Amino acid sequence: MTPLVQIVRRSLFLRLLIIFGATVVLFLLIIWGSLQALNRGGNAIDTIPDFFTRNIESIIEDIGAPPNLGNAVRLADELGWSINIRNPIMRWSSDNLNRLDVDASEFNRSLTSDAEVRTIDNEDIIRVQRGGYDFYLYQSARENPGSSSLVFYVGLALAGLVLFANYFMVNKLLDPIRLLKRGAERIRQGDLGYRVKINRPDELGELTESINHMADSLQSMLEAKRQLLLAISHELRTPITRAKLRLEFIEGSDVTAQLREDINEIDLLISDLVEAERLNNAHVALSSEWVEMGDFVRAVATPYESCPGGLKLLIPDPDIDVFIDRLRIRLLITNLVNNAIRHGLNNPITLEVSGDDDWVVLKVIDAGEGIAEEHLSNLSEPFYRADRSRQRHTGGFGLGLYLCRLIAEAHGGSLSITSKIGEGTHVTVKLPRHPPHSNNE
Repeated sequence: MTPLVQIVRRSLFLRLLIIFGATVVLFLLIIWGSLQALNRGGNAIDTIPDFFTRNIESIIEDIGAPPNLGNAVRLADELGWSINIRNPIMRWSSDNLNRLDVDASEFNRSLTSDAEVRTIDNEDIIRVQRGGYDFYLYQSARENPGSSSLVFYVGLALAGLVLFANYFMVNKLLDPIRLLKRGAERIRQGDLGYRVKINRPDELGELTESINHMADSLQSMLEAKRQLLLAISHELRTPITRAKLRLEFIEGSDVTAQLREDINEIDLLISDLVEAERLNNAHVALSSEWVEMGDFVRAVATPYESCPGGLKLLIPDPDIDVFIDRLRIRLLITNLVNNAIRHGLNNPITLEVSGDDDWVVLKVIDAGEGIAEEHLSNLSEPFYRADRSRQRHTGGFGLGLYLCRLIAEAHGGSLSITSKIGEGTHVTVKLPRHPPHSNNE
């Protein structure tokens, strides 16, 4: 393989430059060839027929000397020739365009004593000198529309062929981009073990190698993070369990109760972290089953009916069947209701269930303190709290809404939050009613 070929193979931009350069050259050649063909075929000029050379005397006599211009016009129309008449004080031509410069013509041969054939641009002209007048006769230009149309359509077809060839070459050249897009999409969806396979020495090959290395690094970092989090959570459970056991042997007091509450909160935090890590996996396995959503929400909400301000349930009739993981949806509902109670300022809380053929919608609505708009987009991120000064008993660790979002997304649904300061907060959870890839018949 020559060095030049190797350079071209290693450079995508150079190949694109060659393709587009060749396209420009081919277009210019097509345009030039079409124009040449039109010029050759647009004015079809035949040699002077013998009829004119034999009957030139009668033609000149018909025109007359001095010339009868009316007869000259008639003969020009009938014969399809241009007639040019000149003398020192007169210049007249039936050809308004004066297609040929008869003064520049050159002698070719004689016809009679006062008639001769002259030539200009390889075209013959008959010149007759009589009665002090010079009569010039030459063929009028005759356009060949059929030939012009054919040249136009042939040129158009060739241009279209060049464009299609250009498209297919560029399309083939950029095939790896589609493979990269599919690979990046699979990696985005959590398949970090997927690698794009392209054996190319050019820039796209280098880009593919970089993306594969990036996926390797992401996979290593995320796995290390996951293993670290699970290991820490596991190791923390042992001392927490021991601390709980020892508390049982300590006489009851306010300090003991407070310590027990703190330990329980740490245990809950560890449980939330482990559950969040499990749900954050794109391939999390849910223990889903068919559930009557209205009855299920009513059962989960029963312990909260006596909360300050009261809990209002809006359940559809008839009930809605939905395919969900009961334990995780229970965790989602309790987290949302607890948040509404904590920040609802003892106002009534509404828990509403609705849906259609494809989706079930769960809404938790409070009329409490509300949340500033700039915080709404970050509320479902881990450890995010709108009020950084809040303590555990007023604001939690910032994992509740994060867990709720992960649970909704693990089911193929979504969680959205709207709120206004002083008016309250609306949390909407949208869940698919049917399992993935099922047919609703």
